[in-house]
Amino acid sequence: MEALRLVLLYVHLIGFALLLGGSIAQYVSGRLRINAAMLWGSVIGLLTGLGLAAPLRDGDEPAPAKLVTKLVFALLIFVMVFFSRKRESVARGHFLAIIGLTLVNAAVAVFWR
Repeated sequence: MEALRLVLLYVHLIGFALLLGGSIAQYVSGRLRINAAMLWGSVIGLLTGLGLAAPLRDGDEPAPAKLVTKLVFALLIFVMVFFSRKRESVARGHFLAIIGLTLVNAAVAVFWR
């Protein structure tokens, strides 16, 4: 089971990199638009996060409050990306909120023990 958890964690980190990297690339280019990397990153992050929340460890489970917090952030990010993906441009505040929520979600994962 540990090997499965590590594979899920690896793919989860790839999803995070796609989401954050895609959004930073769009922000730097000056064209605030949802790209494919952001969409796939949010989908991969959400799905692998659900897999990582499954009880695969022997008694070393994360706190349920942490899991719910991360799920809420992941769902917010996914909704903000998915429903804006076909727009020609996205409002600056909306785009910065996606980046901010992504960073906060990562911070919850790292700092909440």
